[in-house]
Amino acid sequence: MTQLDVMYRYGASPNEAAMMALGRIREVYGIRRVEFSEAEKTVRVEYDATRLTEPIVHQLLRRSGLDVVDRVSLIPPQPEPAPVAAPAAT
Repeated sequence: MTQLDVMYRYGASPNEAAMMALGRIREVYGIRRVEFSEAEKTVRVEYDATRLTEPIVHQLLRRSGLDVVDRVSLIPPQPEPAPVAAPAAT
């Protein structure tokens, strides 16, 4: 079993019908967890990559009625390395 996480940002808050459909996504074989952050308007899905792919997870969310806007990178941006100054010539 290979566990992967994917996070999406959504636009409009889901209505009651969409929330009911999202609750049923947990019943899909391979979906392990679904977490919402209303403050950040994101949904994070943990799934088994041996059973599902990221496009299938995206499609499940869209079909449930969630207004998926874009995918959010789970890797934080890395700072640019500071340039190393060349030693002064003598």
